[in-house]
Amino acid sequence: MTYDSPVTPPAAQTTHHAAGTSGGDTHAGSGTHTGIAESAAHPARWTVASVVALYELPFNDLLFKAQQVHREHFDPNLVQLSTLLSIKTGGCPEDCAYCPQSAHYDTGVDADKLMPLDDVLQAARDAKAHGATRFCMGAAWRSPKDHHLEQVADMVRGVKSLGLETCVTLGMLRSEQAQSLKNAGLDYYNHNLDTSPEFYGQIISTRTYQDRLDTLDHVRDAGINVCCGGIVGMGESRRERAGLIAQLANLDPYPESVPINNLVQVEGTPLAGTAPIDPFEFVRTIAVARITMPGAMVRLSAGREQMDEALQALCFAAGANSIFYGEKLLTTGNPQAEADKALLARLGMRTEIGQA
Repeated sequence: MTYDSPVTPPAAQTTHHAAGTSGGDTHAGSGTHTGIAESAAHPARWTVASVVALYELPFNDLLFKAQQVHREHFDPNLVQLSTLLSIKTGGCPEDCAYCPQSAHYDTGVDADKLMPLDDVLQAARDAKAHGATRFCMGAAWRSPKDHHLEQVADMVRGVKSLGLETCVTLGMLRSEQAQSLKNAGLDYYNHNLDTSPEFYGQIISTRTYQDRLDTLDHVRDAGINVCCGGIVGMGESRRERAGLIAQLANLDPYPESVPINNLVQVEGTPLAGTAPIDPFEFVRTIAVARITMPGAMVRLSAGREQMDEALQALCFAAGANSIFYGEKLLTTGNPQAEADKALLARLGMRTEIGQA
């Protein structure tokens, strides 16, 4: 593809891990993934400035570029349906400012125990019957205890036996825990960066950015596909949104799955009352994610309940090729399943067919 705007094109993706900071965008901390370094050994693929330049393209030009990239890597009319189930809700000790499951905030979400295996498998069967090909399980933990991880591994094996792609999000992992999940057959592990390093301190204080990057390293080293994205609309600037995308795009390799969430404001959390992101800025974020991570599944995630059909259609045009499907995303609402099917049909889009 050609770039006729002031945008730095990505270099070929490699299979080792990369590190560093971009010129003028120094990130705090240390470790293999703590920024976007440019060096002889690891040239930067996307600087923050080059991602900002994408954001600043005229809207139609940006969508045209994103659609070109999308068509080079995917069927533009095919969407994967994913279902997300909260297998352990509430009581999380982290203080993520957006999260109704944090024990720090009074949001009306009660702490539950880990769901029984049979209940999880029934939910997976129901999801498959309604067209989902991917089943994600989320637990509100800082990090899982080993005996809980064994139970989740049983869930992974059971869901896999139904012919569904599996993903879990359980918090921080040690390397041996990641390997246990790999041994159970896990396809994807979700661990979001949430936002840019510069804005991160405004959102959470109980887990460092490096903690997140370390978990991603453990997941990658275990041979599990990485699902990693973030949340926009939390009060961050455009440059900070670009910083998130640059961080994701410069993970080496970049994530196979990139969920882009639009903040769902929940009363009782510190971010309740935050000015919402401009809808076109959200579409721009989808487009920039597609251009910078061309082979990734870009997932239109939380916040779809606040989007009208026209906005969702623009997101598909910008390169989103997966939606979370069903009545709930963990503890917040999601467009009804039948409405999703009707919208996709009106757009002439098809859904991925799963295993029998």
